[in-house]
Amino acid sequence: MGIEVRRLAEDDAEIFRAIRLEALERHPETFQATYESAADLPLDAFKQRLRQYALFGGFKDGKLRGIVGFFPLKNPKIGHKGILWGMYVAEEARGTGLAEAMVEAVVAYARGKVEQIVISVIADNDRAKRFYKRMGFEPYGFERRALKIDGQYYDEEFRVRFLDEKPA
Repeated sequence: MGIEVRRLAEDDAEIFRAIRLEALERHPETFQATYESAADLPLDAFKQRLRQYALFGGFKDGKLRGIVGFFPLKNPKIGHKGILWGMYVAEEARGTGLAEAMVEAVVAYARGKVEQIVISVIADNDRAKRFYKRMGFEPYGFERRALKIDGQYYDEEFRVRFLDEKPA
């Protein structure tokens, strides 16, 4: 079956919830949300998120193995930007091309809606930084102590991809 990426719909709420909770539980340092707060949410909250944002699912051999979200900013002065958020690929699907396909699906969706896509990456996550560089995202900023989890701080690096430029 291979790889398929598609926008998730309300009918996908249960599988979206399962993989989102997996992401939050396995990699708490990567997300602003916590497993505990998300696990307490009813299924309707996940349906609402699917209605509110453009959320894409990456399927490998027919099973949801990755998720990524996108939303354009609304304020007129920053409306030319959109945010790629919540990117997660299950370990068994890493290195298969699924992550690349998911990001390219977001880029294709964002074209014509925004001029640039911004992301944040935990600064010591070298694998993610290499991936996003390969996908055309260049660093533009840095925030020390952006997240605090159980007394430990995590720095974030901010990156941007301009949609009128091709990745190097």
